[in-house]
Amino acid sequence: MGELKIKLPEKIEEKFRRLAMAKFGYQKGSISEAAQEAIESWTFSYIEPEDIEDPIETISGIMKNVKKSSVELQHEAWEGVIKKHARRH
Repeated sequence: MGELKIKLPEKIEEKFRRLAMAKFGYQKGSISEAAQEAIESWTFSYIEPEDIEDPIETISGIMKNVKKSSVELQHEAWEGVIKKHARRH
């Protein structure tokens, strides 16, 4: 089994410990169980290119909760590009 050592801001650490104990009990291993659950959730929320069979279906699934139209998203993207370019010059 692997081991990670991480540094967190105090507020996040305290909240994580409190929630871990509330969910997994006040016993040895609770923090590890909570960390494993959190890392698995985060890790599996990303899609790797080799896992994609149908790109259109994948994008549709990812975008299903987006309430903006494609035109609105395009405008936001271009605004971001323009702002990024303006900061460079």
